Amino acid sequence: MAMGSIRASDDDEDGLDTAPMSEINVTPMVDVMLVLLIIFMVAAPLMTTGVPVQLPKTAAAKVAQAKKPLEVTVDKEGKPSIAKEIFTVESIMPRLRAMATEDKEQVILVRGDKDVPYGKIMEVMGLVGQAGFTKVSLIAQSPGAAPGAPAAAAPAASGSGAAR
Repeated sequence: MAMGSIRASDDDEDGLDTAPMSEINVTPMVDVMLVLLIIFMVAAPLMTTGVPVQLPKTAAAKVAQAKKPLEVTVDKEGKPSIAKEIFTVESIMPRLRAMATEDKEQVILVRGDKDVPYGKIMEVMGLVGQAGFTKVSLIAQSPGAAPGAPAAAAPAASGSGAAR
């Protein structure tokens, strides 16, 4: 804390007021806080990487892998297909309902040709949702990937409300 005298008025005999001036100098505190901030910003990513270790072997059973997602493809003409079996928009619904009775939690990936109108793909997604599937996702190609490269799935939409 800085202490000093200030001139209150010219009425005093010696021209000085004896009241102490009390102001906190915050500059050193700000300097220390900025240094601590920089230290934590540098150290935080290092704490998340962890230490490399060699894990022990175990005889425990492997964790069950999730089912492979089913793909519904919409070709250039707008016709949907499942596993190379081509349907019309009207004839795919019974097949989707039959598949949904087996497992409603099955992930369905909808692929569409880039030349197909967006509305046609959304129509197929709506049919998948109406059939009873709760996990429907769109597949798109990564910008840097080659045309034959595997596609990336968009986050799963929940229920048929997102597919409408």
